Amino acid sequence: MTANPNTATAERLQKELAAHPRQLLIGGQWKAAQSGKTFATFNPATGQPLGQVAWADAHDVDLAVRAARRAFEDPAWSRISSMDRTKLLLRLADLIERDAQELAVLECLDNGKPAHLARLVEIEGSIKTFRYFAGWPTKFGGETLPVSPRGGLQILNYTTREPLGVCALIVPWNYPMSMAAWKIAPAVAAGCTVVLKPAEQTPLTALRLAALALEAGFPPGVINVVTGMGETGAALVEHPGVDKVAFTGSTEVGKKIVRAASGNLKKVSLELGGKSPQVVFADADIDAAVASIAAGIFFNQGQTCTAGSRLYAHRSCIDRIVEGVAAAGRKLRIGNGLDPQSEFGPLISQEQWDRVNGFVQSGQADGARLVTGGTRPEGFDDGYFFKPTVFTDAGQTMKITREEIFGPVLTALPWSDPEELVAHANDSEFGLSAGIWTQNIRNAHRMAAALKAGTVWINCFNLVDPASPFGGYKQSGWGREHGRQAMELYSEVKSVWVNVS
Repeated sequence: MTANPNTATAERLQKELAAHPRQLLIGGQWKAAQSGKTFATFNPATGQPLGQVAWADAHDVDLAVRAARRAFEDPAWSRISSMDRTKLLLRLADLIERDAQELAVLECLDNGKPAHLARLVEIEGSIKTFRYFAGWPTKFGGETLPVSPRGGLQILNYTTREPLGVCALIVPWNYPMSMAAWKIAPAVAAGCTVVLKPAEQTPLTALRLAALALEAGFPPGVINVVTGMGETGAALVEHPGVDKVAFTGSTEVGKKIVRAASGNLKKVSLELGGKSPQVVFADADIDAAVASIAAGIFFNQGQTCTAGSRLYAHRSCIDRIVEGVAAAGRKLRIGNGLDPQSEFGPLISQEQWDRVNGFVQSGQADGARLVTGGTRPEGFDDGYFFKPTVFTDAGQTMKITREEIFGPVLTALPWSDPEELVAHANDSEFGLSAGIWTQNIRNAHRMAAALKAGTVWINCFNLVDPASPFGGYKQSGWGREHGRQAMELYSEVKSVWVNVS
């Protein structure tokens, strides 16, 4: 039997975590919290603590913001050439690639997702993100504009792009490594300095990423990390020395951040919740649709902001699709993510397990029919495992149809009238993404135009790339991640007028 390559790495990491509490990174130095407080981070597959992590308070946050400000103003960073910024980002990507297997196991231990999927999506995705944004420093600048001033003046007008300053980056627990990369890469590519606050459930890969940034040669204070609970993030958002907040997480918390950022009118970008519709026409490739719809709701245990949790299938094919997705869910190999055969891990925490279970109970109480799942899988008494779940006969106004569950729960609704379909698909406070399944190109483009969503996938789902903008309509957020749009979020535009008469 071939040895599990993850076991030895996991054992070594767990010993290190148990022996040495993880510290804050402030100004290039690892520091304990000033209060001495720590908190535990847990393995979702077992429910057992992995180790202790420093719990930053407002004083620690202040030190980190001040360190970021000093670094922003220090010529070692403020006057660094665009090519040298590129080299640093590429070096960091190379170091992530060097430690890819260890990072994947660390993510598995802290988040619960299968290690091989963590490597494929989180680690390889982070490498790609850093390499993509490494190309921007030498290409991101201003332009000259053909202005028409009065009085016959001869004017040269040009714009410059300047880094915003100190950026607070707050990332969620569902994709800890890649979400950190999504924010750090464009921020430092634009010339900003950052204070990263990872989710308290999953701080470990963020801290390891920061260590790699130091190894790559980033000047002290360019990348800082403070770990802690919600109070830590609140202190960071409210700090007057922060110029911008970039947040990924729930819509509820996003609204709190907007209010808290008003003190000094910080720039704010938000990537928030979703309740994404999957629209299936009668002429769709049903087998392809079933496979992708199942992946779109069950991948990462449904803990994905773009999860295709609302299925709107034509009446002529809905039964076949529902049964196909349910069968795919039943076939998934549930297990500890360290097992290379595992395809479906635990939810992140007991709190999240209770939340998902509460929605399932609500759906049944409201009269939806449970096709599969809805319970803890047999033989998994430890950890936070929950079966892939499918509901049908659900109403448009049911809680399971309208609210973001953030778990492996699909709600299926039939349609026959295209206009009613559009109205129902758009009947949501969210507008992050949507999927369309049809072999009729006219229907595909008409539906893509009609759906109120920041990303629309046609005959595919959940494809992302650092070159393509990502973000949502309505209460799914402000601004866009990825691409030039992300660089713009971390920069200011200055217009310069020169009288050359």
